[in-house]
Amino acid sequence: MDQRLTLVTLGVADVARSRAFYERLGWKASSASQDSVAFFQMVGMVLALWGRQDLADDAQVANSTPGFSGVALAFNARSEAEVDSVLAEAVRAGGRLVRAAHKTFWGGYSGYFADPDGHLWEVAHNPFWHLDERGALHLPV
Repeated sequence: MDQRLTLVTLGVADVARSRAFYERLGWKASSASQDSVAFFQMVGMVLALWGRQDLADDAQVANSTPGFSGVALAFNARSEAEVDSVLAEAVRAGGRLVRAAHKTFWGGYSGYFADPDGHLWEVAHNPFWHLDERGALHLPV
């Protein structure tokens, strides 16, 4: 199997509400989106928003109670100021601040917000990693 991730699908309670949240962040939904699913082109991958029950049915698993699932999405910022700006923008768009930005034990700067369905997003600046002009993350070799 190739070492790649091409699509992340978030199960959401209300596709229209969640799509509106991400659009308030300035994201543009793809024309491939429909009422039942929204797609956002990311750098090198796609984020999909699909009904939580529909996603559970498709995977043939129980639709469990939302809560901490051991997964967080991440937005790597180019500076500490950008971390603060993105967190504030997420809150203005209807997200919830989970942890205010702070200096981390590993030498970076990080905070967390939750989208309207409680999906965690870390917003971090890692001075040891490189983001190219498109925003793609490149780890040290």
